Amino acid sequence: MQHITAPELAQWLADSSKKAPFLLDVREPWEYETCHIPESQLVPMHTVPLKFEQLDREATIICICHHGGRSMQVAHFLERNGFDQVVNLTGGVHAWALQVDTSMATY
Repeated sequence: MQHITAPELAQWLADSSKKAPFLLDVREPWEYETCHIPESQLVPMHTVPLKFEQLDREATIICICHHGGRSMQVAHFLERNGFDQVVNLTGGVHAWALQVDTSMATY
């Protein structure tokens, strides 16, 4: 599994010459409502086994959670199920709020 830091992801998203990754936020709805990275899609961790077949296997998928633990579990699950372009956001949205968007709410 690959890992990416919040600043690295911000740089990637800002580079219009690169294809944007699919941002898979695996937190709970209340967490997502509190704060989230723009363009991320909410698919709570417990629903991933029911919905992973709907994900694009050709896309690079960035897995996101609060600090990076749940997203790492989801990334492993996706890899075990045939996804080969899966990346975990190290430090999750908390790192994003501290290192990229300091106006983002934290919890």
